Amino acid sequence: MNKRIDRRSFLKRSSGLLAAASLPLSLIEIAFGKGSTDNFTFAYLSDSHITHIKGNKFVHNWDRGLIRAVAEANLMDPKPDFVFYGGDIAQLGKPEEIDHGLEILSGLTPNVHYVMGEHDYYVDLGEYWKKRLGPDYYGFDHKGVHFIVLNSILTYEAWMHGKWDSGMQRMLQMARLDNPQGSPFMVGDRQREWLKKDLEKVSRETPIVVFSHSPLQKIYKGWNFWTEDAEQIQALLKPFSKVTVIYGHVHQIQYNQIGNISFNSAMATAWPWPYPSTYKQTDSLLPKLTVEMNRADPFFERDATGWQFINIHSGNVELHYLLPNNRNRIVAFDAEAGAPVDAKHQKMAKRTAAQTHY
Repeated sequence: MNKRIDRRSFLKRSSGLLAAASLPLSLIEIAFGKGSTDNFTFAYLSDSHITHIKGNKFVHNWDRGLIRAVAEANLMDPKPDFVFYGGDIAQLGKPEEIDHGLEILSGLTPNVHYVMGEHDYYVDLGEYWKKRLGPDYYGFDHKGVHFIVLNSILTYEAWMHGKWDSGMQRMLQMARLDNPQGSPFMVGDRQREWLKKDLEKVSRETPIVVFSHSPLQKIYKGWNFWTEDAEQIQALLKPFSKVTVIYGHVHQIQYNQIGNISFNSAMATAWPWPYPSTYKQTDSLLPKLTVEMNRADPFFERDATGWQFINIHSGNVELHYLLPNNRNRIVAFDAEAGAPVDAKHQKMAKRTAAQTHY
């Protein structure tokens, strides 16, 4: 897109939809500077968890959520150059669920790129997903940006091919949020080798945008908000000056900065998860740079869902979260802090701490 959208224009255009909508759809602008003709946008939606009941019946909430997200994506102005789907089309990886989800997603007008989620994978180790959608990791260039898609939900071979009586039994283990019989996610040796070779062909000054389903960092192992070989992937990305990682899976808003890499989650079209720190049975390993979103009501099914607008400029990101029935937030990279900062939230916290100390 040659036309750059500023924050005021985006908020103005979004407000009509937001009055009646609370779905998590992200409009992301790659901005190369004022007056650049290479600026463009793309949309992002994720985690629909289409759930088959029987016959042609599906859990109504989840397929309705995806239908509405597709409709809103098609109403975007400016039109996105393409759409990314961040994984977990299905809940239990059934062909019926994947087919139903893809039928809904086929209504999108722009071209769609797909990321594989664990709910798409563990019943048949991704066989049907790949049959419908092709490779589960790949790269491409678009208007001066190098995009990378990784399958980050693999795990140890011994676990995958171990004690399970059936693929569905294996799937049900990974489908649980907090399961001691599960196994940590990872990208794995083969993809890391591919990533190394792919990056060797890219200039260090080229902006890199990486898509994965699980976060390419270690946030909370108990819920698999975790990628076992995250540090090895981060090391491959370290030489580049502008790196952004966008992921789904966590069904909530997270942001973090590790070295040169900005990490940003996107919300789900299905339901929000609570934050790991609210789960008191085990320690949370949330990174220090992560600032939690306010949760007005954790039992409100659309809390922590909404619109997310990401402006990527000079390698640093500015995120605008528009949250129905909750306070809107802006998270931007702060040069002084050297990390993403929710200025209003953190300044309020600092003022409160200072007043308490006084």
